[in-house]
Amino acid sequence: MSDVPLITVVITAYNVEKYIGRCIRSILSQSLPGKDYEILVVNDASTDRTQFALEVFERDILLINNEKKQGLPKSLNIGIRRARGKYMVRIDGDDYVNADFLKILSLHLEMNPEIDAFACDYLMVDNQESVLARKDCMAAPIACGIMFRINQLIDIGLYDEQFNFREDEDLRHRFLKKHTIGRLQLPLYRYRRHEANMTNNKHQMGKYKRLLERKHKKGA
Repeated sequence: MSDVPLITVVITAYNVEKYIGRCIRSILSQSLPGKDYEILVVNDASTDRTQFALEVFERDILLINNEKKQGLPKSLNIGIRRARGKYMVRIDGDDYVNADFLKILSLHLEMNPEIDAFACDYLMVDNQESVLARKDCMAAPIACGIMFRINQLIDIGLYDEQFNFREDEDLRHRFLKKHTIGRLQLPLYRYRRHEANMTNNKHQMGKYKRLLERKHKKGA
């Protein structure tokens, strides 16, 4: 890997032993040369065999192990603060990506300096990786599959660590006050639906929706 990678891929991992290998292999198989990106994984004190699964890739990733569970937004911020890339993209540990994911997103940022971030469309898949649906990333946004200019994430203050759910919605709201997100109509991201998805927790999703509404109603 280059001393100055163009892209930092940040992966947060919590109890994803069944999926993390597939996720990382999809990034290692990118059409973009390996010297152009780094893979930074934050293991948020997993209690299953995620740590063992990650050790298989120890030569290819930068691994940060949280001694105590910090939560998703704080783990993301830990990763971003360690990032060396010009661009940053988040991939969840239970998802995976197309082989041209990094090349196409970074090329669009390089060639469109007036656009601050690019999101790509995605395929929703099940545990057998069968396609359930194709999604428009603007009509049905998700937290991942968006490549940012990292200096602009720092400028808006990264993720708000009080949002253990809906952290991406809060970030997007603040980002769009100052910056722009373009859409790539290519399904380069694979969003896996399974029983442990955080979005299945209706109580917490509702709680943080109310917090989000209160925060941004005040113009925070």
